[in-house]
Amino acid sequence: MANRFTTKRAHLSRLPRIRIIYIICPILLIIFLLSLSSIQESTLSKQQESLETALARDITHCYAVEGFYPPSLSYMEEHYGLTYDKDLFFVDYQPIGSNIRPDVTVILRKGSS
Repeated sequence: MANRFTTKRAHLSRLPRIRIIYIICPILLIIFLLSLSSIQESTLSKQQESLETALARDITHCYAVEGFYPPSLSYMEEHYGLTYDKDLFFVDYQPIGSNIRPDVTVILRKGSS
């Protein structure tokens, strides 16, 4: 008879553990999803920073080699191998003159985040 009571107690002691699992699992899932979102934002930020660096490098290189700033963004794509995801970023390239550094702005497109 003693075994019957210990079995019942063991069964009752499992109930609080199961309830804790039902509480902890959703919390862990939410933390995981929030961390994924943070990682994605960080990655997009690094990609934008990398594109801005590549544009500045190609603009400077063109001026040093050819003696003038690139007349357009497509010129840099053709002659200097600049590539980027056009669905992800919008690059506003405004040439001012052949001897004045162009105004360049990189914008993350809204549907990308």
